[in-house]
Amino acid sequence: MRYRVLGGTGIEVSVHALGTMMLGAVGNPDHDDCVRIIHAALDRGVNLVDTADMYSAGESERIVGRALRGRRDDVVLATKVHFPMGEGRNRGGNSRRWILRAVEDSLRRLDTDWIDLYQVHRPDHTTDTEETLGVLSDLVRAGTIRAFGCSTFPAEEIVEAQHVAERRGLGRFRTEQPPYSILARGIEADVLPVCQRYGMGVLVWSPLASGFLSGRYRHGRPVDLAAGRPALTPARFDPSIPGNAAKYQAVERLVELAGDVGCSLPELSVAFTVAHPGVTSTILGPRTMEQLDGLLAGAALILDDATLDRIDEIVPPGTDLYAPDGVWRPPALTDPARRRRPTADRPAA
Repeated sequence: MRYRVLGGTGIEVSVHALGTMMLGAVGNPDHDDCVRIIHAALDRGVNLVDTADMYSAGESERIVGRALRGRRDDVVLATKVHFPMGEGRNRGGNSRRWILRAVEDSLRRLDTDWIDLYQVHRPDHTTDTEETLGVLSDLVRAGTIRAFGCSTFPAEEIVEAQHVAERRGLGRFRTEQPPYSILARGIEADVLPVCQRYGMGVLVWSPLASGFLSGRYRHGRPVDLAAGRPALTPARFDPSIPGNAAKYQAVERLVELAGDVGCSLPELSVAFTVAHPGVTSTILGPRTMEQLDGLLAGAALILDDATLDRIDEIVPPGTDLYAPDGVWRPPALTDPARRRRPTADRPAA
């Protein structure tokens, strides 16, 4: 396993990181099996473990905490805050009030005294950026967290946060965690260049495009829309929907390319993400030991320029054939009232 420095933090992290979203009720409810998966990843050289408070409503953090007992000092532990935890007001978001509560809850579930990387899971347009950076800076000074970053922020939000930090003398986001795969290359146009400009580490998620690049879903083959990933978002996998045709056609060409290279489609897909100079680590999210073994099998795979050129021909740089789940959309797009003048103001004369 190779290691890279995480942004300007001086912290060395493995090029393959272990994501734990599928460890718990959402994916694998067997805690003993989940602990074995985490230990197997650590034994293979993975030293970055990424989780979030909202994964299986805190269950994933508890599993990670159990798995790291006796091994905590050797692991770079990352978790996240933002999504609602329970019912009621003020139990989510990026406010000082919630972050101070959420970080204590995460520390308790993780059974640790500190968090190496604390990430803001999504933007929050109701909270001033200064408010969020201020409390995170205080947590660094207190020793509760070592560094902080953001996750799935658009490029303009990353730039704003960097400017606010500089103007107000606050700590800044050291990392970004965006979705990135052969089918979702949109961040190459803006997010990755912005992160490179500010010296930020980048931990990419969903290198298999939520399973679309696993090799299970092929053109001309029936898809069970009631099981697995397709059950969560059937419209993304339904081959009868015209918009999905390009994805299935791309997968067929990528399967052929992987065969020429002498690797599996998942191995090709993961290796692609870490070939970009702006990417620090790619997060693997296995549900089973078999999936972990399959993903780590390609750790030594090197994609030469000719192979990367062929990938560019199949899915051009900066192109999104697959819209990742959960990507934040600004209120300017989601709230019709922000896109429409009052009726009386619409006439031009």
